[in-house]
Amino acid sequence: MLLLSTAARARPSQLQIARQFLLAVLGGKYDDAYRMLAPEVKVSVSPVRFRAAAEPIYRQGQQRGAGIDLYRLGLRIGENDQVRWFYAFTFKSDSLVKAPQQLDVSFRDSAATGVLEFRMVPPAAESSPGSPR
Repeated sequence: MLLLSTAARARPSQLQIARQFLLAVLGGKYDDAYRMLAPEVKVSVSPVRFRAAAEPIYRQGQQRGAGIDLYRLGLRIGENDQVRWFYAFTFKSDSLVKAPQQLDVSFRDSAATGVLEFRMVPPAAESSPGSPR
């Protein structure tokens, strides 16, 4: 029984990995975050290119604070009908904002432990009166 509980604790969930990844980026720990990428991503993205892609998220964290909360999770259908698991976080400082800045982390499938994609999703534009909904 002890062996099973140790094995279960040894492998973090995708949610935990997504959170650790974003906290590493927000803390400027790019090497740590890079190690969490999926192997297929590391093949095509150098550490220098990764750092350039992660820098805007780091800067947002400097402005808004590094605290994040899970906002939503689910499946996203992409190109060629590929389904990707994603976890969207928001900055804790945006807790009262109607359309918060989102930080998305995606995985290849439900069993994947390497980050496939990450991005900042701009806040949804509020529709103005008279605009189509």
